[in-house]
Amino acid sequence: MPAMNASDIALKPFAAVVFDMDGTLLDTELVFKEVLWDVSRDFGFTMTDDIHLGMIGTSHEATRALLVESYGVSFPYELFDAECRRLMHGRMADAVPVKSGVTELLGELAGRRIPIAVATSSRSAHALGHLGTAGLLDKFSAIVTRDDVANPKPHPEPYLLASGRLGVAPGDCLAVEDSHTGVRAAHAAGMQTIMVPDLMPPSEAIRALCAAVLPSLHELRSAAFAAPAAAVAQR
Repeated sequence: MPAMNASDIALKPFAAVVFDMDGTLLDTELVFKEVLWDVSRDFGFTMTDDIHLGMIGTSHEATRALLVESYGVSFPYELFDAECRRLMHGRMADAVPVKSGVTELLGELAGRRIPIAVATSSRSAHALGHLGTAGLLDKFSAIVTRDDVANPKPHPEPYLLASGRLGVAPGDCLAVEDSHTGVRAAHAAGMQTIMVPDLMPPSEAIRALCAAVLPSLHELRSAAFAAPAAAVAQR
């Protein structure tokens, strides 16, 4: 089933928006995929699409468990992870690309004084560094990283903490995600959840958790604001 168009959906009113980061705001997943294949080859392992897709949107603990399960208990995760982070840092040192529609959507939200936050499975140094390089760091009233929570996605804690920091009830928040893990977390937090797929299309089970699956953030902006103030909750 294809992604919906903006004209196909009607969002419930919302008072705040919480975004995932990689693959949703930042166009980094393809770069990470390249890094993953390069490092796997250098370490003598064969990366596969199934393993890679299983890593999208997950915490480093879940990634470690997946890689050890896939390659055996001798898999050198710490060295592997450090090399992946080193290469990502090098490739993103000068510029971090943003997803299409980010600038317009964040501008619309700022103009309407709708508070926004980030809830990411990435660790703090990675998240703050990449958002800063992308020029987005000062756009958000709250940023929740893996270092801020005891339970990462798909547990709802990252989204619950983000809504708490914004001072908005979870049910009054719109969540924007690209991964299955993130959709599960946002839905479990009680948020109206939008999926904008990046590398991973939704399954029927994931689609059922979403208010909508849209092809880009441009369509999300149109769906949220086509009727002035119609989808914006009174705070």
